[in-house]
Amino acid sequence: MSPEGERLQKVLARAGIGSRRSVEDQIKAGRITVNGHLAVLGQRIDPAKDEVAVDRSRVPLKADLVWYLFNKPIDVVTTAADTEGRPTVLDYVETPQRVWPVGRLDMDSEGALLLTNDGELTHRLTHPRFGVPKVYLAYARGTVGNRALKALAGGVRLDDGMTGPARLRLVERWPGGTLVEIELREGRNRQVRRMFESLDHPLKRLVRTAVGPVMLGHLRPGTLRRLGHEEARSLYRACGL
Repeated sequence: MSPEGERLQKVLARAGIGSRRSVEDQIKAGRITVNGHLAVLGQRIDPAKDEVAVDRSRVPLKADLVWYLFNKPIDVVTTAADTEGRPTVLDYVETPQRVWPVGRLDMDSEGALLLTNDGELTHRLTHPRFGVPKVYLAYARGTVGNRALKALAGGVRLDDGMTGPARLRLVERWPGGTLVEIELREGRNRQVRRMFESLDHPLKRLVRTAVGPVMLGHLRPGTLRRLGHEEARSLYRACGL
């Protein structure tokens, strides 16, 4: 145990795990590890180098890591810059740190988009192998019948192959339209739109309402909020970090 660094209790309290006394109790209970080994009272760590986990879930400790949730409006592109001069998500974002969008959201779609400078989390959230769910509200043209809903849930054939299983919930039907909530664990280009188009129900509107455990809620379009450490930990857990 190195005599240098910061006390583990102080670091974890700052990361939102609990008060220093609560962290001490968790150490005594064997719930906290440092670099794969059980932590001990009085232990000091280097937050920039050491890996700490609580109940086997890694705790993000690097002081310069940030995570934001942005409600992307339509007609905004999910890139850092655009050669055609269209507005980008970074035009809406003023943060002390350089951040980037996690994955993409079509220009004509809207809703939840994560921004971060956390490279490992970005990789996990965007790689299909980790299957982090994303939830959308799909406003479809026409009456999407039960047979079509079953097909969407089981998988439909697109030009790049069959889609995987999806979780669907019929929200509402009205003359000329249907609102469906759909959860996907894969992220092909314009996948939700192409799935509905394959069944002759093109979308009038598509809103992403959640990325993993982080929900859009009542965040206004064009605004963002910074995620706390507990929300970041929930993202880490969702992608197996």
